[in-house]
Amino acid sequence: MIEALSERLKPSYGKGYLICREYGLLQKRRKPHGITKANPKALPAEDLLKGDFKSENPNTKWLTDITEMKCQDGKLYLCAVLDCFDACIVGFSMDINMKTQLCASALNGAVKRYGKTGGLIVHSDRGSQFTSHLFRETLAHKGFRQSMGRTGSCFDNARMESFFATLKKEFIYRLPVYKMNRAEVRHYIFEWIETYYNRKRRHTSNEQNLPPLVKRKFFREQIQTAA
Repeated sequence: MIEALSERLKPSYGKGYLICREYGLLQKRRKPHGITKANPKALPAEDLLKGDFKSENPNTKWLTDITEMKCQDGKLYLCAVLDCFDACIVGFSMDINMKTQLCASALNGAVKRYGKTGGLIVHSDRGSQFTSHLFRETLAHKGFRQSMGRTGSCFDNARMESFFATLKKEFIYRLPVYKMNRAEVRHYIFEWIETYYNRKRRHTSNEQNLPPLVKRKFFREQIQTAA
């Protein structure tokens, strides 16, 4: 049945939810927990945001973190980069491990798509991936400033945690992800972020509850009009 279900799930995550509800395969929401571990020998960066996750302009404050999904053939890790301006996921990367390259790839993807702004702040927890030489070298090369919350405090990266909670509540826990392989889950997460979350999902943190890319488009139009 799962093979047939997978074929029927291909069109969209929304249709997949309805099909899974039909078969009684929906999962209950679970309580999220952090998965990154701090390197006790690494020197953490200063917390430059101090809980201020608002921004008047795009590409000034980015948040990043890692979460995991348990699939049929093992764990799949997702590192995402969120812009505080409009809650847009500007970059993300998925892999079967949570090594530093996962985070560097997400950051590089964000820069490739949305450009870079000198002095941009990239905020994370104190996980070893973010205190690694590779990640810090990537930040320095792009002229970004690093910011970190306190060890074990989810509140210091609350907006990023909120995105992962939304992803899991509205997608992961509504589908039988544990019965899907990593390639399938990777496909559905990509689709959920790119076609739904960034473009269609309304956000109470944005004016008029606008979806991220809609707010970003209006911002660019206002800048062009003012010029």
